[in-house]
Amino acid sequence: MTLFDDLGADVPVRGVPRRVVSLVPALTEAVEVSAPGRIAGATDYCTHPESLEVSRVGGSKYPKVDEVLAVRPDLVLANSEENRPEDVQRLRANGIPVWVMAAPETVPQALASLRRLLTQGLEVSEPDWLVTAESLWRDTRPERVRAIVPVWRKPWVVLGRDTFGGDVLRRLGVGNVYAGHEDRYPRPKIDELRSRFAEGKADLLVLPDEPYLFTDNDGPEAFPEVPFVLVSGRYLTWYGPSLVDAHRTLEAAFSAW
Repeated sequence: MTLFDDLGADVPVRGVPRRVVSLVPALTEAVEVSAPGRIAGATDYCTHPESLEVSRVGGSKYPKVDEVLAVRPDLVLANSEENRPEDVQRLRANGIPVWVMAAPETVPQALASLRRLLTQGLEVSEPDWLVTAESLWRDTRPERVRAIVPVWRKPWVVLGRDTFGGDVLRRLGVGNVYAGHEDRYPRPKIDELRSRFAEGKADLLVLPDEPYLFTDNDGPEAFPEVPFVLVSGRYLTWYGPSLVDAHRTLEAAFSAW
């Protein structure tokens, strides 16, 4: 049976995949919650479900391909933004079907892609969490605050145009100051970031705890007297079952605005 991934590439699986290696933390959680026992290997950064005990195959950006092959997967899951094309090509050259999910730009796009992967690629019933997440994230609140959202420092990197995290915030009424930037992840200098607040173009600093671990003492000190909110990076950037709890938790985080 030949399927097609989000990029239009063939995924020539032989029957229903029973041994899946996921190179994407969000996909690991989505598959294991929806089809328990299918995940046979995952990266070191695949932290959810917390009870997951499978072979670990290195990092997302630099997986140990030989260890992926050693798991003898029926299918490998990757992401067009998180994983390197050369690793995908090597796996395919060794006869391993790879499903590459396109980096989602919106919540609906992510959920639609997950539905296709789960129901067509893995042949499982549509999970309840997916239906609930679609309902929770369907509407968009009017903009109530303008934010800058760093995801890294040294150098500073912020959310720009067409990002999943940016759409999550937009649906909660949190505008992204850099949403119109030509890059998805701009690298502005700190003086530029500070000037956005000084000029009244930004009201709030949103600091997630991944991929960079921002804390009360690491991040806010670079923006004296600027209001900030610390949020879960998983709730901001993971597409999957976490979106259900994310809606309530993030809504509460921005309730004062």
